[in-house]
Amino acid sequence: MTLSKNKFETYSPPELKLEHHAFNSVPSCYLQWRRDRLWVRAAIPNKTEIALPAFAREDWFQACLMRSSVKAVYIDPALGSSAIAFWARACAAAQKPLYVRIPSSASLPHKRYPLVWAIKQGGDRLGALLLLLVLSPLLLSIAALIKLQDGGPVFFRQWRVGQRGKLFRIIKFRSMVINAEKIHSQVMQNQAGLHKLENDPRITPLGKWLRKLSLDELPQLINVACGEMSMVGPRPWALYDAVRIRPELRQRLNALPGMTGAWQVQARSAQLDLDAVTIQDLQYLKSWSLWQDVKILLLTVPRVLKGHGAY
Repeated sequence: MTLSKNKFETYSPPELKLEHHAFNSVPSCYLQWRRDRLWVRAAIPNKTEIALPAFAREDWFQACLMRSSVKAVYIDPALGSSAIAFWARACAAAQKPLYVRIPSSASLPHKRYPLVWAIKQGGDRLGALLLLLVLSPLLLSIAALIKLQDGGPVFFRQWRVGQRGKLFRIIKFRSMVINAEKIHSQVMQNQAGLHKLENDPRITPLGKWLRKLSLDELPQLINVACGEMSMVGPRPWALYDAVRIRPELRQRLNALPGMTGAWQVQARSAQLDLDAVTIQDLQYLKSWSLWQDVKILLLTVPRVLKGHGAY
């Protein structure tokens, strides 16, 4: 199949053998074109439309998307985290942005206070660059320790939901065993709240120390410098948490996420109820001010040094 603006045309490249039994890894979905944007929604049971079959050959699907005229993709969170991750990888390979479809919100700080928000963003980026420079000896030392530990990758990259629902890859120092994501569901076992465990068996001894002092999060300064995150803001949701937010609370996903925020300084791992954390974030956004962000930054330092609620 190749993605076309008006229709889907079936073809099989000579080097690829596409078999029907291979298409079983991603749920079927419906596609709709809107002004060079592709809208992806979950298949509706018993509906007479023709559904797009699931794809197992990611390289083939990525090539299809790369050749298409689509400029951005918007995906329904009802498809689930694994399907969204599949589309995220394809969109990244095709260099096309992917957004989780969420309700718009006019009450976000950057819409209410555009000038003050611009100052905040400028300060975020400048501060992140300066901190990366000042902390470079520490960052290099931590990277060397992680590499010496097991020879695996230094960084852990994971899809997160950013401003306006745009997906990006967060960067952290790896604190878990290699390929920890592959056994995530097995470890969490459908945990109802945020997917965090105090005694997560995947965390390495070095990783436990890094998490205790929040040193594993320092590479997120790169995300801040790139404008994908802020110094202060709501928690950047992982896909498996974002898709479980109640529809009436999903407007919170419009916000620019932060390295630290109200949840981190007030409750952190002591509060793992998904709805409660989301409501707390919405309250922060409703009462947002630049001075409030400064206070959160000042409170973050002693909390980190004490290892408050960190695991």
